[in-house]
Amino acid sequence: MNTSYLFLANGFEELEALTVVDVMRRAGMDIKTVSITDSLTVTGAHGITVTADVLFSKTDFITPEWLILPGGMPGATNLSEFAPLNTLLVAQAAAGKIAAICASPAVVLGPLGILDGKDCTCYQGFEKLLAKAVVHDSPVIALDRLITGNGPSAALRFALAIVANSMGEAAAQEVGSAMLLYPKRMNFYF
Repeated sequence: MNTSYLFLANGFEELEALTVVDVMRRAGMDIKTVSITDSLTVTGAHGITVTADVLFSKTDFITPEWLILPGGMPGATNLSEFAPLNTLLVAQAAAGKIAAICASPAVVLGPLGILDGKDCTCYQGFEKLLAKAVVHDSPVIALDRLITGNGPSAALRFALAIVANSMGEAAAQEVGSAMLLYPKRMNFYF
């Protein structure tokens, strides 16, 4: 299993970012947090500062398993304005896996055309930015190589959908059950 990368920009949604990292590490997946700034320290939308594992400028993204985008504002806007990330996402969309939650499906992936014609979800009110996508009012939409979530309350299900995609539903069930997530049956097509 290759390394996955979760991108942090100032103003990111802390719950969405940290839940994903926590759940993937509980499952034994290799995930690195990546600051798109010039500093390893990145401050979220609610004033929580975290230290990223690596800087974008110093990371070689060869065959990543997942590229993951938390939402939050202005975090999603900051991600969308970072041209090197856009280039990486377009290349990944051709054959790799991408996961985005909250505003990021609409603000980051939408303008790149990555969601055109695909089922997805996003934070309520951002649907208008996804005119070429098939947007659902659901917590999580999990496709073969694309997972989207609608916001902070869906962060745990979003993270478990990533685990299920990479490691199988039994692994996601094991992690979710250990965290006392009910119901015990995982279904990521909400």
